Amino acid sequence: MSVRDVLLKAVERMRDLGAEFCDARFQDSADLVIRVSNGEVRTLTDARLSGFGLRARIGGAWGYSSVVAGDGGKVLDAAARAVRSARAGAAPGRPIQEGKAVTGHFPARAKVHPSDVPVEDKLTMARELDAAQRTSDKVVNTNAAYVEEVKKTALVNSLGADLDWEDVRLRMVASAVAADAGRREMYHEFMDGTGGMEVLRKRELNEMGSAAAREAVAMLAGIKPPSGRITCITDPVISGLLAHEVMGHASEADEVVKRRSFLTDKVGQAVANEQITMVDDGSVEGAHGSIRFDDEGTPSSRTVIIKDGVYNGYMHSLETAAELDAAPTGNARAQDFGRRMWVRMTNTFFEAGEWTLEEMIEDVKFGVITDRMINGMEDPVGGGFEAKALRGFLVENGRITRPVRSFTLTGKALDILRTTDAVGDRVQLDAGMCGKGSEDWVSVSSGGPYCRSQIIVGGD
Repeated sequence: MSVRDVLLKAVERMRDLGAEFCDARFQDSADLVIRVSNGEVRTLTDARLSGFGLRARIGGAWGYSSVVAGDGGKVLDAAARAVRSARAGAAPGRPIQEGKAVTGHFPARAKVHPSDVPVEDKLTMARELDAAQRTSDKVVNTNAAYVEEVKKTALVNSLGADLDWEDVRLRMVASAVAADAGRREMYHEFMDGTGGMEVLRKRELNEMGSAAAREAVAMLAGIKPPSGRITCITDPVISGLLAHEVMGHASEADEVVKRRSFLTDKVGQAVANEQITMVDDGSVEGAHGSIRFDDEGTPSSRTVIIKDGVYNGYMHSLETAAELDAAPTGNARAQDFGRRMWVRMTNTFFEAGEWTLEEMIEDVKFGVITDRMINGMEDPVGGGFEAKALRGFLVENGRITRPVRSFTLTGKALDILRTTDAVGDRVQLDAGMCGKGSEDWVSVSSGGPYCRSQIIVGGD
């Protein structure tokens, strides 16, 4: 019996047992991770996970069940368990809205599929990227990573969806550490995206590795950062961190329906400077967070969250769209077939404005520009923003002067966005993994242009 036949029978079983809505999903994920450090292979992991996920909904309650691949004969039993679970927790809830059901076969958009390239070739790439960082005696630690994910999904639901698709994403990272006179500094370079091996031809590996090393060494001359509420030009990575961690998580509608978002009831209100437009767009060609469909089979789409400073709306799953009488946006995602569905981001970013970076700098009497980030804080309830920049540069009288060591940026997200008086003319996306709470990780991108705002800065 084919996978599709199993999924069709599972949906039929759940409907016969009383499910008001149900879906059956098969997923096969293959992940390859290679890490090279100081010329030695530290990690070479080739992992695979396959299985069936079953969901049933009765009233406002969901029932979940899953079966690993190889136990296909137990899928119908799992379908029955999902219905029993939903019935046990049944509570009032709005029915899933019917829409246009997608059917068909959708292969990955890959010119050179990574499965056609030997692991030895990928290992060679990681070794080359690691070796390219050894450009100076001050470089004391070199690291290179190759990360590959190939995920195949097939889905059938009670609304008529019957489709299968494949997502392929790749990433390479170079991370160099430099040391001198008791100081240690790190810098990283990366390239990533969805697609085949052509994704990793955006840059020469030698150039990418040497750039990471060069910037790590340059940071040894960094000075102590200023402190206080000052003019800060956030680079695309830090701009994206604000978009993702605070505004993005607070715009996931499963938080909104529970009133756990500071953006609840904000639709139609001005929340930012009129230069700010923010979107979540899973259809951006080649971006690391792009998906063909979400895990409910809804096509990815462009969701406008803020439009010209005015809050516009939320990201949705089938469930939250029904609850809030909206259209699903293709943002229901799960880490794998055995995990529950959450409303999750894809590529979340501020759109480009009209300012060049040079024009932004010219107007600054005293401030900083950020460059890359170390970490950030998620605060969808309170709307607070906290991020640690990897490094930055001092701006004095309209000129970049000295490099600045790592520093922290804090403030309320809406206060920052309301003071944003310049938005750059070019968007850049940065790949990452996003967890809902402390687990359930999915691939995303965040980013934006350079943005000039008033932010509280501090550091050692």
